[in-house]
Amino acid sequence: MAYRLREAQRAMQALGANPDDTAQAIRAIGAMSGNSPERCFKRFARSNRGARILREKRELYDILSDIDRLGAMPEGSLGRAIWTFYTTEEISAQGLKGASEAAAGEDGYFGGDDDRTRFARRLRELHDVFHVLAGYGRDMRGEIACLAFTYSQTKNTGIGYVALRVLRGAGWRSEMGRVIRQGYWRGRRAEWLIDQDWEALLPQPLEQLRKDLGVGPAPEYEPLRSAGAPTLAN
Repeated sequence: MAYRLREAQRAMQALGANPDDTAQAIRAIGAMSGNSPERCFKRFARSNRGARILREKRELYDILSDIDRLGAMPEGSLGRAIWTFYTTEEISAQGLKGASEAAAGEDGYFGGDDDRTRFARRLRELHDVFHVLAGYGRDMRGEIACLAFTYSQTKNTGIGYVALRVLRGAGWRSEMGRVIRQGYWRGRRAEWLIDQDWEALLPQPLEQLRKDLGVGPAPEYEPLRSAGAPTLAN
């Protein structure tokens, strides 16, 4: 699949004007992903856990979109922390789903029932899981650090393109640059997280998962919230 640089540049320009326009980030990633999603899918399908997830036609969205189910998970668990993330930031799995479908347009990219489309949906849902697992907020530094972390895991060239554009614009030695570089190396050091059995891991203690999966403790950084970001809920 060819790269669409001009489309990606337009999306990044729009994202610069409105950092909260998630659909533009998704458009930029899609335009520069090339064949990397297919390579990631094949690795997933070759793994024992990934093959089982595909056979069972799992949809991680079913759990992440059930806010009551997440809130009922044990205190200190990954699922409960995702519930806190959603309620504090006043966001939801449905919001990410809507943004991705808006970015995909009318081609039905996320609407199919084949293995590749289900895998694409699972990767989409993992964005919020990675936010919480890695300890990055929804602020601008946290978002791009989460993408850098994700790039290390997926080797998706579109994600790498977005992270590199922001890194170059902010400067290697800036606080934004430091957080991006940190996210990348944390993702490199961690276990391969894409084929983990997240349905089983969500009720498990978050700190133990960070240790067992090689993610490490949540980082310390100064959040940078956009002018249009909502005030955090209590």
